Amino acid sequence: MSKKINHIGVAVKNIEASVPFYRDVLGMAYEGSEEVAEQKVRVAFLTVGESRIELLEPTSPDSPVFKFLEKNGEGTHHVAYEVADLKGALSELRSAGVKLIDQNPRRGAHGTLIAFLHPKDTGGVLTELCQSGE
Repeated sequence: MSKKINHIGVAVKNIEASVPFYRDVLGMAYEGSEEVAEQKVRVAFLTVGESRIELLEPTSPDSPVFKFLEKNGEGTHHVAYEVADLKGALSELRSAGVKLIDQNPRRGAHGTLIAFLHPKDTGGVLTELCQSGE
């Protein structure tokens, strides 16, 4: 089902303040940022090897990332695995009894399709599945 780790999501209070550490100190390639209005976040991607770090900054107090930051502070938010067929993967997981946050794929950054799995069924880790929009 999973092809690779696509990215690790990191919740931050301010993308501009966070990017220099990853770009300048760790030497990651900065890909840019965009707003994902549906999820009420602004995201920035940085490349490390075949994977990426996704910085997530909330754009609204009712954003799930805003609530995460209030409860946990800055840090790892989720791990995203790339799949070839997101609808098929969700169907398999549903049949296996895995609790899904998203019953159907929705739009994510860079035109990807995404869906989240509930941490109660994934060892306490918020898990995202994503399918390339290319």
